[in-house]
Amino acid sequence: MKLVLVRHGQSEGNLKEEINDDPARVVNLTAQGRIQAARAAQRLRGMAFTHAYASQFARAQQTAAIILQGRALALGVDARLNERRSGMDGQHVERFNGLVRADPLQTKPPHGESFIEQMARLKRFLDEIAVRHPHGLVLAVSHENPILAAMALTAEDPEAVVRGGLVNCEAVELIWPAD
Repeated sequence: MKLVLVRHGQSEGNLKEEINDDPARVVNLTAQGRIQAARAAQRLRGMAFTHAYASQFARAQQTAAIILQGRALALGVDARLNERRSGMDGQHVERFNGLVRADPLQTKPPHGESFIEQMARLKRFLDEIAVRHPHGLVLAVSHENPILAAMALTAEDPEAVVRGGLVNCEAVELIWPAD
């Protein structure tokens, strides 16, 4: 299966540099985020997606809807694509970054998950959709941390991946299962 993971467009939380890891608290795309999603749709227009998924978060579903506009493709929502759970919803992102900086793979915030745990969550998603769609071209709209976790599953150095980053609406292609 080939998977195209796309980070959501700029959100209101991105502008505030505020953590939003609770899907019940709606954080929408900004006008710039909608423009970014439309540009991503243009970049991906030649890809014949067979299936599409997004996280439970409004900003990911809004981005997916823009990318899928004009395509006859239903959007599946899957919590395993959700943002990394930090237990710090509403706080400044630097608070979380400062906590995990020394050991970004293993550090587990109180009421949160470690990057290793997030990798396991993404692996369960990837394994399941690979069984469901073994020859599919799958779009998955998610968040920076889950996409990095999926990338880390195929990397020789997961710590180098977790220390990286993705810009809004950046797309990453993966083949799963990885050989």
